[in-house]
Amino acid sequence: MPGLHSALYAGSVMHHRMRPKQHRLRYSVFYLLIDLDEVDELAGRLRLFSHNRFNLFSFHDRDHGIGAAASPRDRIERHLREAGIEAGGAIRLLTMPRILGYAFNPLSIYFCYKRDSSLSAIFYEVNNTFGQRHNYLIPVAPDARLPIRQESRKSFYVSPFLSIDMVYSFSVTPPEKDLAVSVIGRDAQGPLIVAKLAATRRDLTDAALTRAFCAYPLLTLKVIAGIYWEALLIRLKGIRLHDRPSPPDRTVTLGRNIAPGGGHSVKDTTSVC
Repeated sequence: MPGLHSALYAGSVMHHRMRPKQHRLRYSVFYLLIDLDEVDELAGRLRLFSHNRFNLFSFHDRDHGIGAAASPRDRIERHLREAGIEAGGAIRLLTMPRILGYAFNPLSIYFCYKRDSSLSAIFYEVNNTFGQRHNYLIPVAPDARLPIRQESRKSFYVSPFLSIDMVYSFSVTPPEKDLAVSVIGRDAQGPLIVAKLAATRRDLTDAALTRAFCAYPLLTLKVIAGIYWEALLIRLKGIRLHDRPSPPDRTVTLGRNIAPGGGHSVKDTTSVC
C-alpha cells in the first residue's frame, strides 16, 4: 500500500528433523508485516482487514503478548527498556493474521528499530499447542552484517518430540523486497532440527488479500491441522515423547548475537520479565 511500511509476504516454510529419524515437510504460507503504528490506518483503508474485530482478515491485540487487549507497541517497548535496548523507532510485526476469526502462530517476529531507522533488536514470540507463549529478545549489534546471526538457550517447551535442553541459532535477513528466517535447534549431539521461512514482499491491498485467500484458503486452520498431522507421522516413526515441564516464570529470555565468523557456543543467557 503506497506510503505505508506494512506489506504482505508470500513464500514457503520448511522443517527438517535430522535425528533419530529423518522427517521433512514444506508448505506454502503468507504473512503480514504490520507496522504497529499503522494498524488502525490499515483497518481504515482496507475493506478486508480489521483491527480487534471480525473480518476476512484481522489483527487482534490479545493474540499476542499476555493475551490482553493492551497496546502491542507499549508492551514491546517495555521489554526493550528492561533489557537496556534502545527503543523509540518503528516496530514491525511479522505474523499470520486471523482468517475468518481464527489464527495460530507458532512464531511471530517483531523487528524493532531505533529512531534513526537502524535495527535495534529482534523479538521472537513463540506459541505452543498447549495454549502457552514465550518470547526470546535478542539485540542487534550496530555493525551486524546480513544475515543477522543470533542465538539463545531454549527455555520453553514447544514440541513433545524435542527436549528443552537445546540451543536455538537464528539467521535472519530482515524484511525488504525479500525476507528469510532460519532457526536451527541444537542439542549436545549437534543440529537436530532446522526450520526455514523464505518469502517475497507484495503490496498490502484488498486485491492482494483476496489473491492470498484464494491461494492459501483457511491458512491458519491448515497450520494447526498440519501440526497435529505431522506429529502423528513423527510418532508413527517411533520418535519418543518428552515430558512437558512447567513454563518459565519469566516471559522473556534474553539471547545474544553471534559475531561474524563466530562459532555456535552459547554463553549463559538471562531472562527479563
